Amino acid sequence: MIIRKKEHWFRMLFVWHGSVLPKLLPRLLALFLLSFVIVYLHGHILSYKVPLNPAPLTLFGFVLALFLGFRNNASYERFWEGRKLWGALLNVTRSLTRQALTLTNAPFSNDEITKFVRMLTACTYSLKHQLRGTDPLQDLERRLSEQHFKTVAQEQYKPVVIMRLLAEWVQKARSENKIDAIQQARFDENIDKIADVIGGCERIVSTPIPYSYRVLLHRTVYIYCFLLPFGLVDSLSWLTPFIVVFIAYTFVAFEAIADEIEEPFGTDTNDLALSSMCEMIEASLLELTGKHIEISRENTHGFLD
Repeated sequence: MIIRKKEHWFRMLFVWHGSVLPKLLPRLLALFLLSFVIVYLHGHILSYKVPLNPAPLTLFGFVLALFLGFRNNASYERFWEGRKLWGALLNVTRSLTRQALTLTNAPFSNDEITKFVRMLTACTYSLKHQLRGTDPLQDLERRLSEQHFKTVAQEQYKPVVIMRLLAEWVQKARSENKIDAIQQARFDENIDKIADVIGGCERIVSTPIPYSYRVLLHRTVYIYCFLLPFGLVDSLSWLTPFIVVFIAYTFVAFEAIADEIEEPFGTDTNDLALSSMCEMIEASLLELTGKHIEISRENTHGFLD
């Protein structure tokens, strides 16, 4: 994800990193060349002029803009829901750590508290890797005990298994009379909230925007863009390639941004910074226990993840 301070309006015109323009340049260049050829031939092919004027293109462009708006709203809603779920995960893990530190009849040893916090952070890292389809073993080995690591490493849904280990830790505390039944129920409520976060993230990943809808909009955008030069050549002449590329950039960029944020847990430049969130959660939980770690964040050209 890209995190930048607010920049001057003039500098924003030339921002390159984080813009979708680098991905679109080959397509825009092809459209520019097509427009140039059409202007050069003056709209005639074998003495036949394509009978197209700006009126239908204007009407259709308005309708297409509305559909693109709906498409971007749907994608951003998925992005924002993913961010809210990870924000809820931060709150729940903090609450669980606070409960382990304060809601006890007999104080836990430092090792037991650290073990619980490490399991919480391992749960967040395993969720990140599950959503991205990457290997979590290195992160889990650093945060779980040897016994727990062997238990989790062979399972497919690792965050859910770690959630079970958290519940077993609470159950053990109850059997040792370090917490009572009411306090155990409070722990279980927050562990259930972790289950809600995991299920919500899995729902976003496993339910993409319908493919037929994406194909229809994609085809419509490009057909419209390639028809533009035929409708504008009579009125704009040699300005046609520049105006067509500018209009096409607007439509194609909207579609590209919608495709990028549709899957908010990926590694594209505008996806959620899950790695930084995991580090921040870990640092926050350890700070509650009196320990401090440095958060190492990659921040190159404004990229943060």
